[in-house]
Amino acid sequence: MNLFSPIQLRSLELKNRIVLSPMQQYSAQNGIPGNWHLVHLGSRAVGGAGLILTECTAVSEEGLATLSDVGIWNEEQQNAWKNIVDFVHEQNAKIGIQLWHSGGKGSLKHPNERMKPLTVEEGGWIVKCSSPTEINGVIPQELSISEIQELKNKFAQAAVRAIKAGFDTIELHAGHGYLFHQFYSALINKRTDEYGGSFENRIRFLVETVQEVRKVIPETMPLLVRISAVDYVETEEGWTLDNSIRLAEILKNEGVDFITASGGGFTNVSKDRVFPGYQVPFATAIKEKTGLLTGAVGMITSAKQADEIISGNKADLVIIAREHLRDPYFAIHSAIQLELDTEIPWQYRRAF
Repeated sequence: MNLFSPIQLRSLELKNRIVLSPMQQYSAQNGIPGNWHLVHLGSRAVGGAGLILTECTAVSEEGLATLSDVGIWNEEQQNAWKNIVDFVHEQNAKIGIQLWHSGGKGSLKHPNERMKPLTVEEGGWIVKCSSPTEINGVIPQELSISEIQELKNKFAQAAVRAIKAGFDTIELHAGHGYLFHQFYSALINKRTDEYGGSFENRIRFLVETVQEVRKVIPETMPLLVRISAVDYVETEEGWTLDNSIRLAEILKNEGVDFITASGGGFTNVSKDRVFPGYQVPFATAIKEKTGLLTGAVGMITSAKQADEIISGNKADLVIIAREHLRDPYFAIHSAIQLELDTEIPWQYRRAF
């Protein structure tokens, strides 16, 4: 088994273990992906990645973080995604959509404006999450029970649109301090009803959303979830790897097929804890304890490093983020460096 071994997730077969990580491009208008997204995602498919994952894609307008994020809450967005999906498929790659809601981390300006809070005059909105707990200097409103139920439906509706657009798989973004994470982490969730307090209550929103999404997608389609495996906060309220293993086992029983194990979202991680492959052990632990397929992230930048993760059975897929920004052809270059066979688009073969 190596980086270029195929892998099966339900009926989805990937030609290799290299995944384009979801990375926000802040280049959409009205939630509609455009030419930038076609080229960004399409070029990584041309470059040989087995699975292309879209950036965080909002399930509703208030789920955006900025007004430049993508969405899939209406037909115009769905149709725009279909054009991109079709092109990726033409490159013999597979593509998944990462469904997402920013919760209390929404209503922000563009990164070029340092992501400061948007005013109402600038198109901003009232952000809501599990509890009125301060996040990045903003205190969101608490979601009501009826609003939580509505959000579960919006995720399911977005999943239906994703299927119509032709996506091969769906990933729920439940990490990085966004809405699902704002529920399962006791750092933020201070509720006293059935969605707060105990571990079981704090994970309820995510588990119930998984159930709703699983109902509307084909039995043959794999369902992925990205979590923050740890909060990087050493307090009783901080989310831990043991919590993640426990959550992953529950999600597995609800029909989740794959976990991407990232980390953090509410605090800056000290530099001494960030190094090549620093989050890989999270994926390994979840894989070993639950039997779930897992994806490794965290400063994976070379072919040798990625291959050792797979050949060492530390994870099942490598989720390549910034290195894919530097090198859209990471997969092709990795195969050459590892002296392994891979497809090269006929249009480019004379260069390799």
